[in-house]
Amino acid sequence: MRSRVSLGGVWSAWKHLAWCLLCAVVAANVAESARAEDPWIVLPGKAGPGQGKHVVLISGDEEYRSEETLPALAKILSERHGFKCTVLFAIDPANGAIQPNQSNNIPGLEALKTADLAVIFLRFRSLPDDQMQHIVDYVESGKPIIGIRTATHAFNFQGESKFKKYTWTHKGDDFDGGFGRQVLGETWISHHGNHGSESTRGIVAAGQEKHPILRGIKSGDVWGPTDVYGVRLPLPGDSQPLLLGAVLTGMKFDDPPVEGAKNSPMMPIAWVKSYTGAAGKKARVFTSTIGASTDFTTEGVRRLLVNACYWCTGLEDKIPEKTNVELVGEFKPLPFKFNGAKQGVKPADLLK
Repeated sequence: MRSRVSLGGVWSAWKHLAWCLLCAVVAANVAESARAEDPWIVLPGKAGPGQGKHVVLISGDEEYRSEETLPALAKILSERHGFKCTVLFAIDPANGAIQPNQSNNIPGLEALKTADLAVIFLRFRSLPDDQMQHIVDYVESGKPIIGIRTATHAFNFQGESKFKKYTWTHKGDDFDGGFGRQVLGETWISHHGNHGSESTRGIVAAGQEKHPILRGIKSGDVWGPTDVYGVRLPLPGDSQPLLLGAVLTGMKFDDPPVEGAKNSPMMPIAWVKSYTGAAGKKARVFTSTIGASTDFTTEGVRRLLVNACYWCTGLEDKIPEKTNVELVGEFKPLPFKFNGAKQGVKPADLLK
């Protein structure tokens, strides 16, 4: 009798274990399905100085492939430097695919509530109030911000919006020049170099050779096929140029500079400043007008942006002499142009 009871107990235990395993498998599949359906990606921080810091990277531009630059940057930050990264995208609500031309939908902006740094690479977005509120709350909190290339003209609100002052053309003493001018240091002005035919070489600004963001970077290390943007000199407030942009005669990194007025003076292409939000706290701000996905193939451009993430989050003492910015996985950026994004890509596809 004892033997039969014992065998029955064993059988009951096995049935219970099998049921638990089945439940675990189902739960895992449900969780995986949920992750696959998320219109964003989250990369946990591995070992590195950025452990405990959360970076939210917000993409959405029609031309310069921010949807390629920011996931590649996030993978470097999480894999090589320990930052947890959340990457957000302009999403077509009809199919859940990344669609840079969708100017009014970036799901997941509530992630900014736990962000230690926001990296913004947007162009002419007109977000609904409930989405835009998350960006405004973050900006006004006094937390650090990085703006890349078209972020100088990130917003373009038409008609009624309580956030119209963030528009790049906004006029008035309250927020002249919108988000770009007031927060980042400049709004859209012009193509200073000839778009598509004159590339950009970064030259270290005099006296800034030892700035932490430029650690491991010398004149000529930063290069990209995108052109120099025009800005109004001097930049406002406490803006401090770090890199100037030499306009080159062609689209190769070793092309000579253009002679004449275009390079006299050279326009800043990377600078730091502060922004004091409604909360009264002064935020660190870094702006770079170089950073399209094709620019990101250059090691110096990657080092500039990674170092800026360290500096913005107060980790400048942790920046090594030569930051590891080796790409994680395959990176084959598409040329910058309108309507040039790869179609049908969902955020989860970027993790495969």
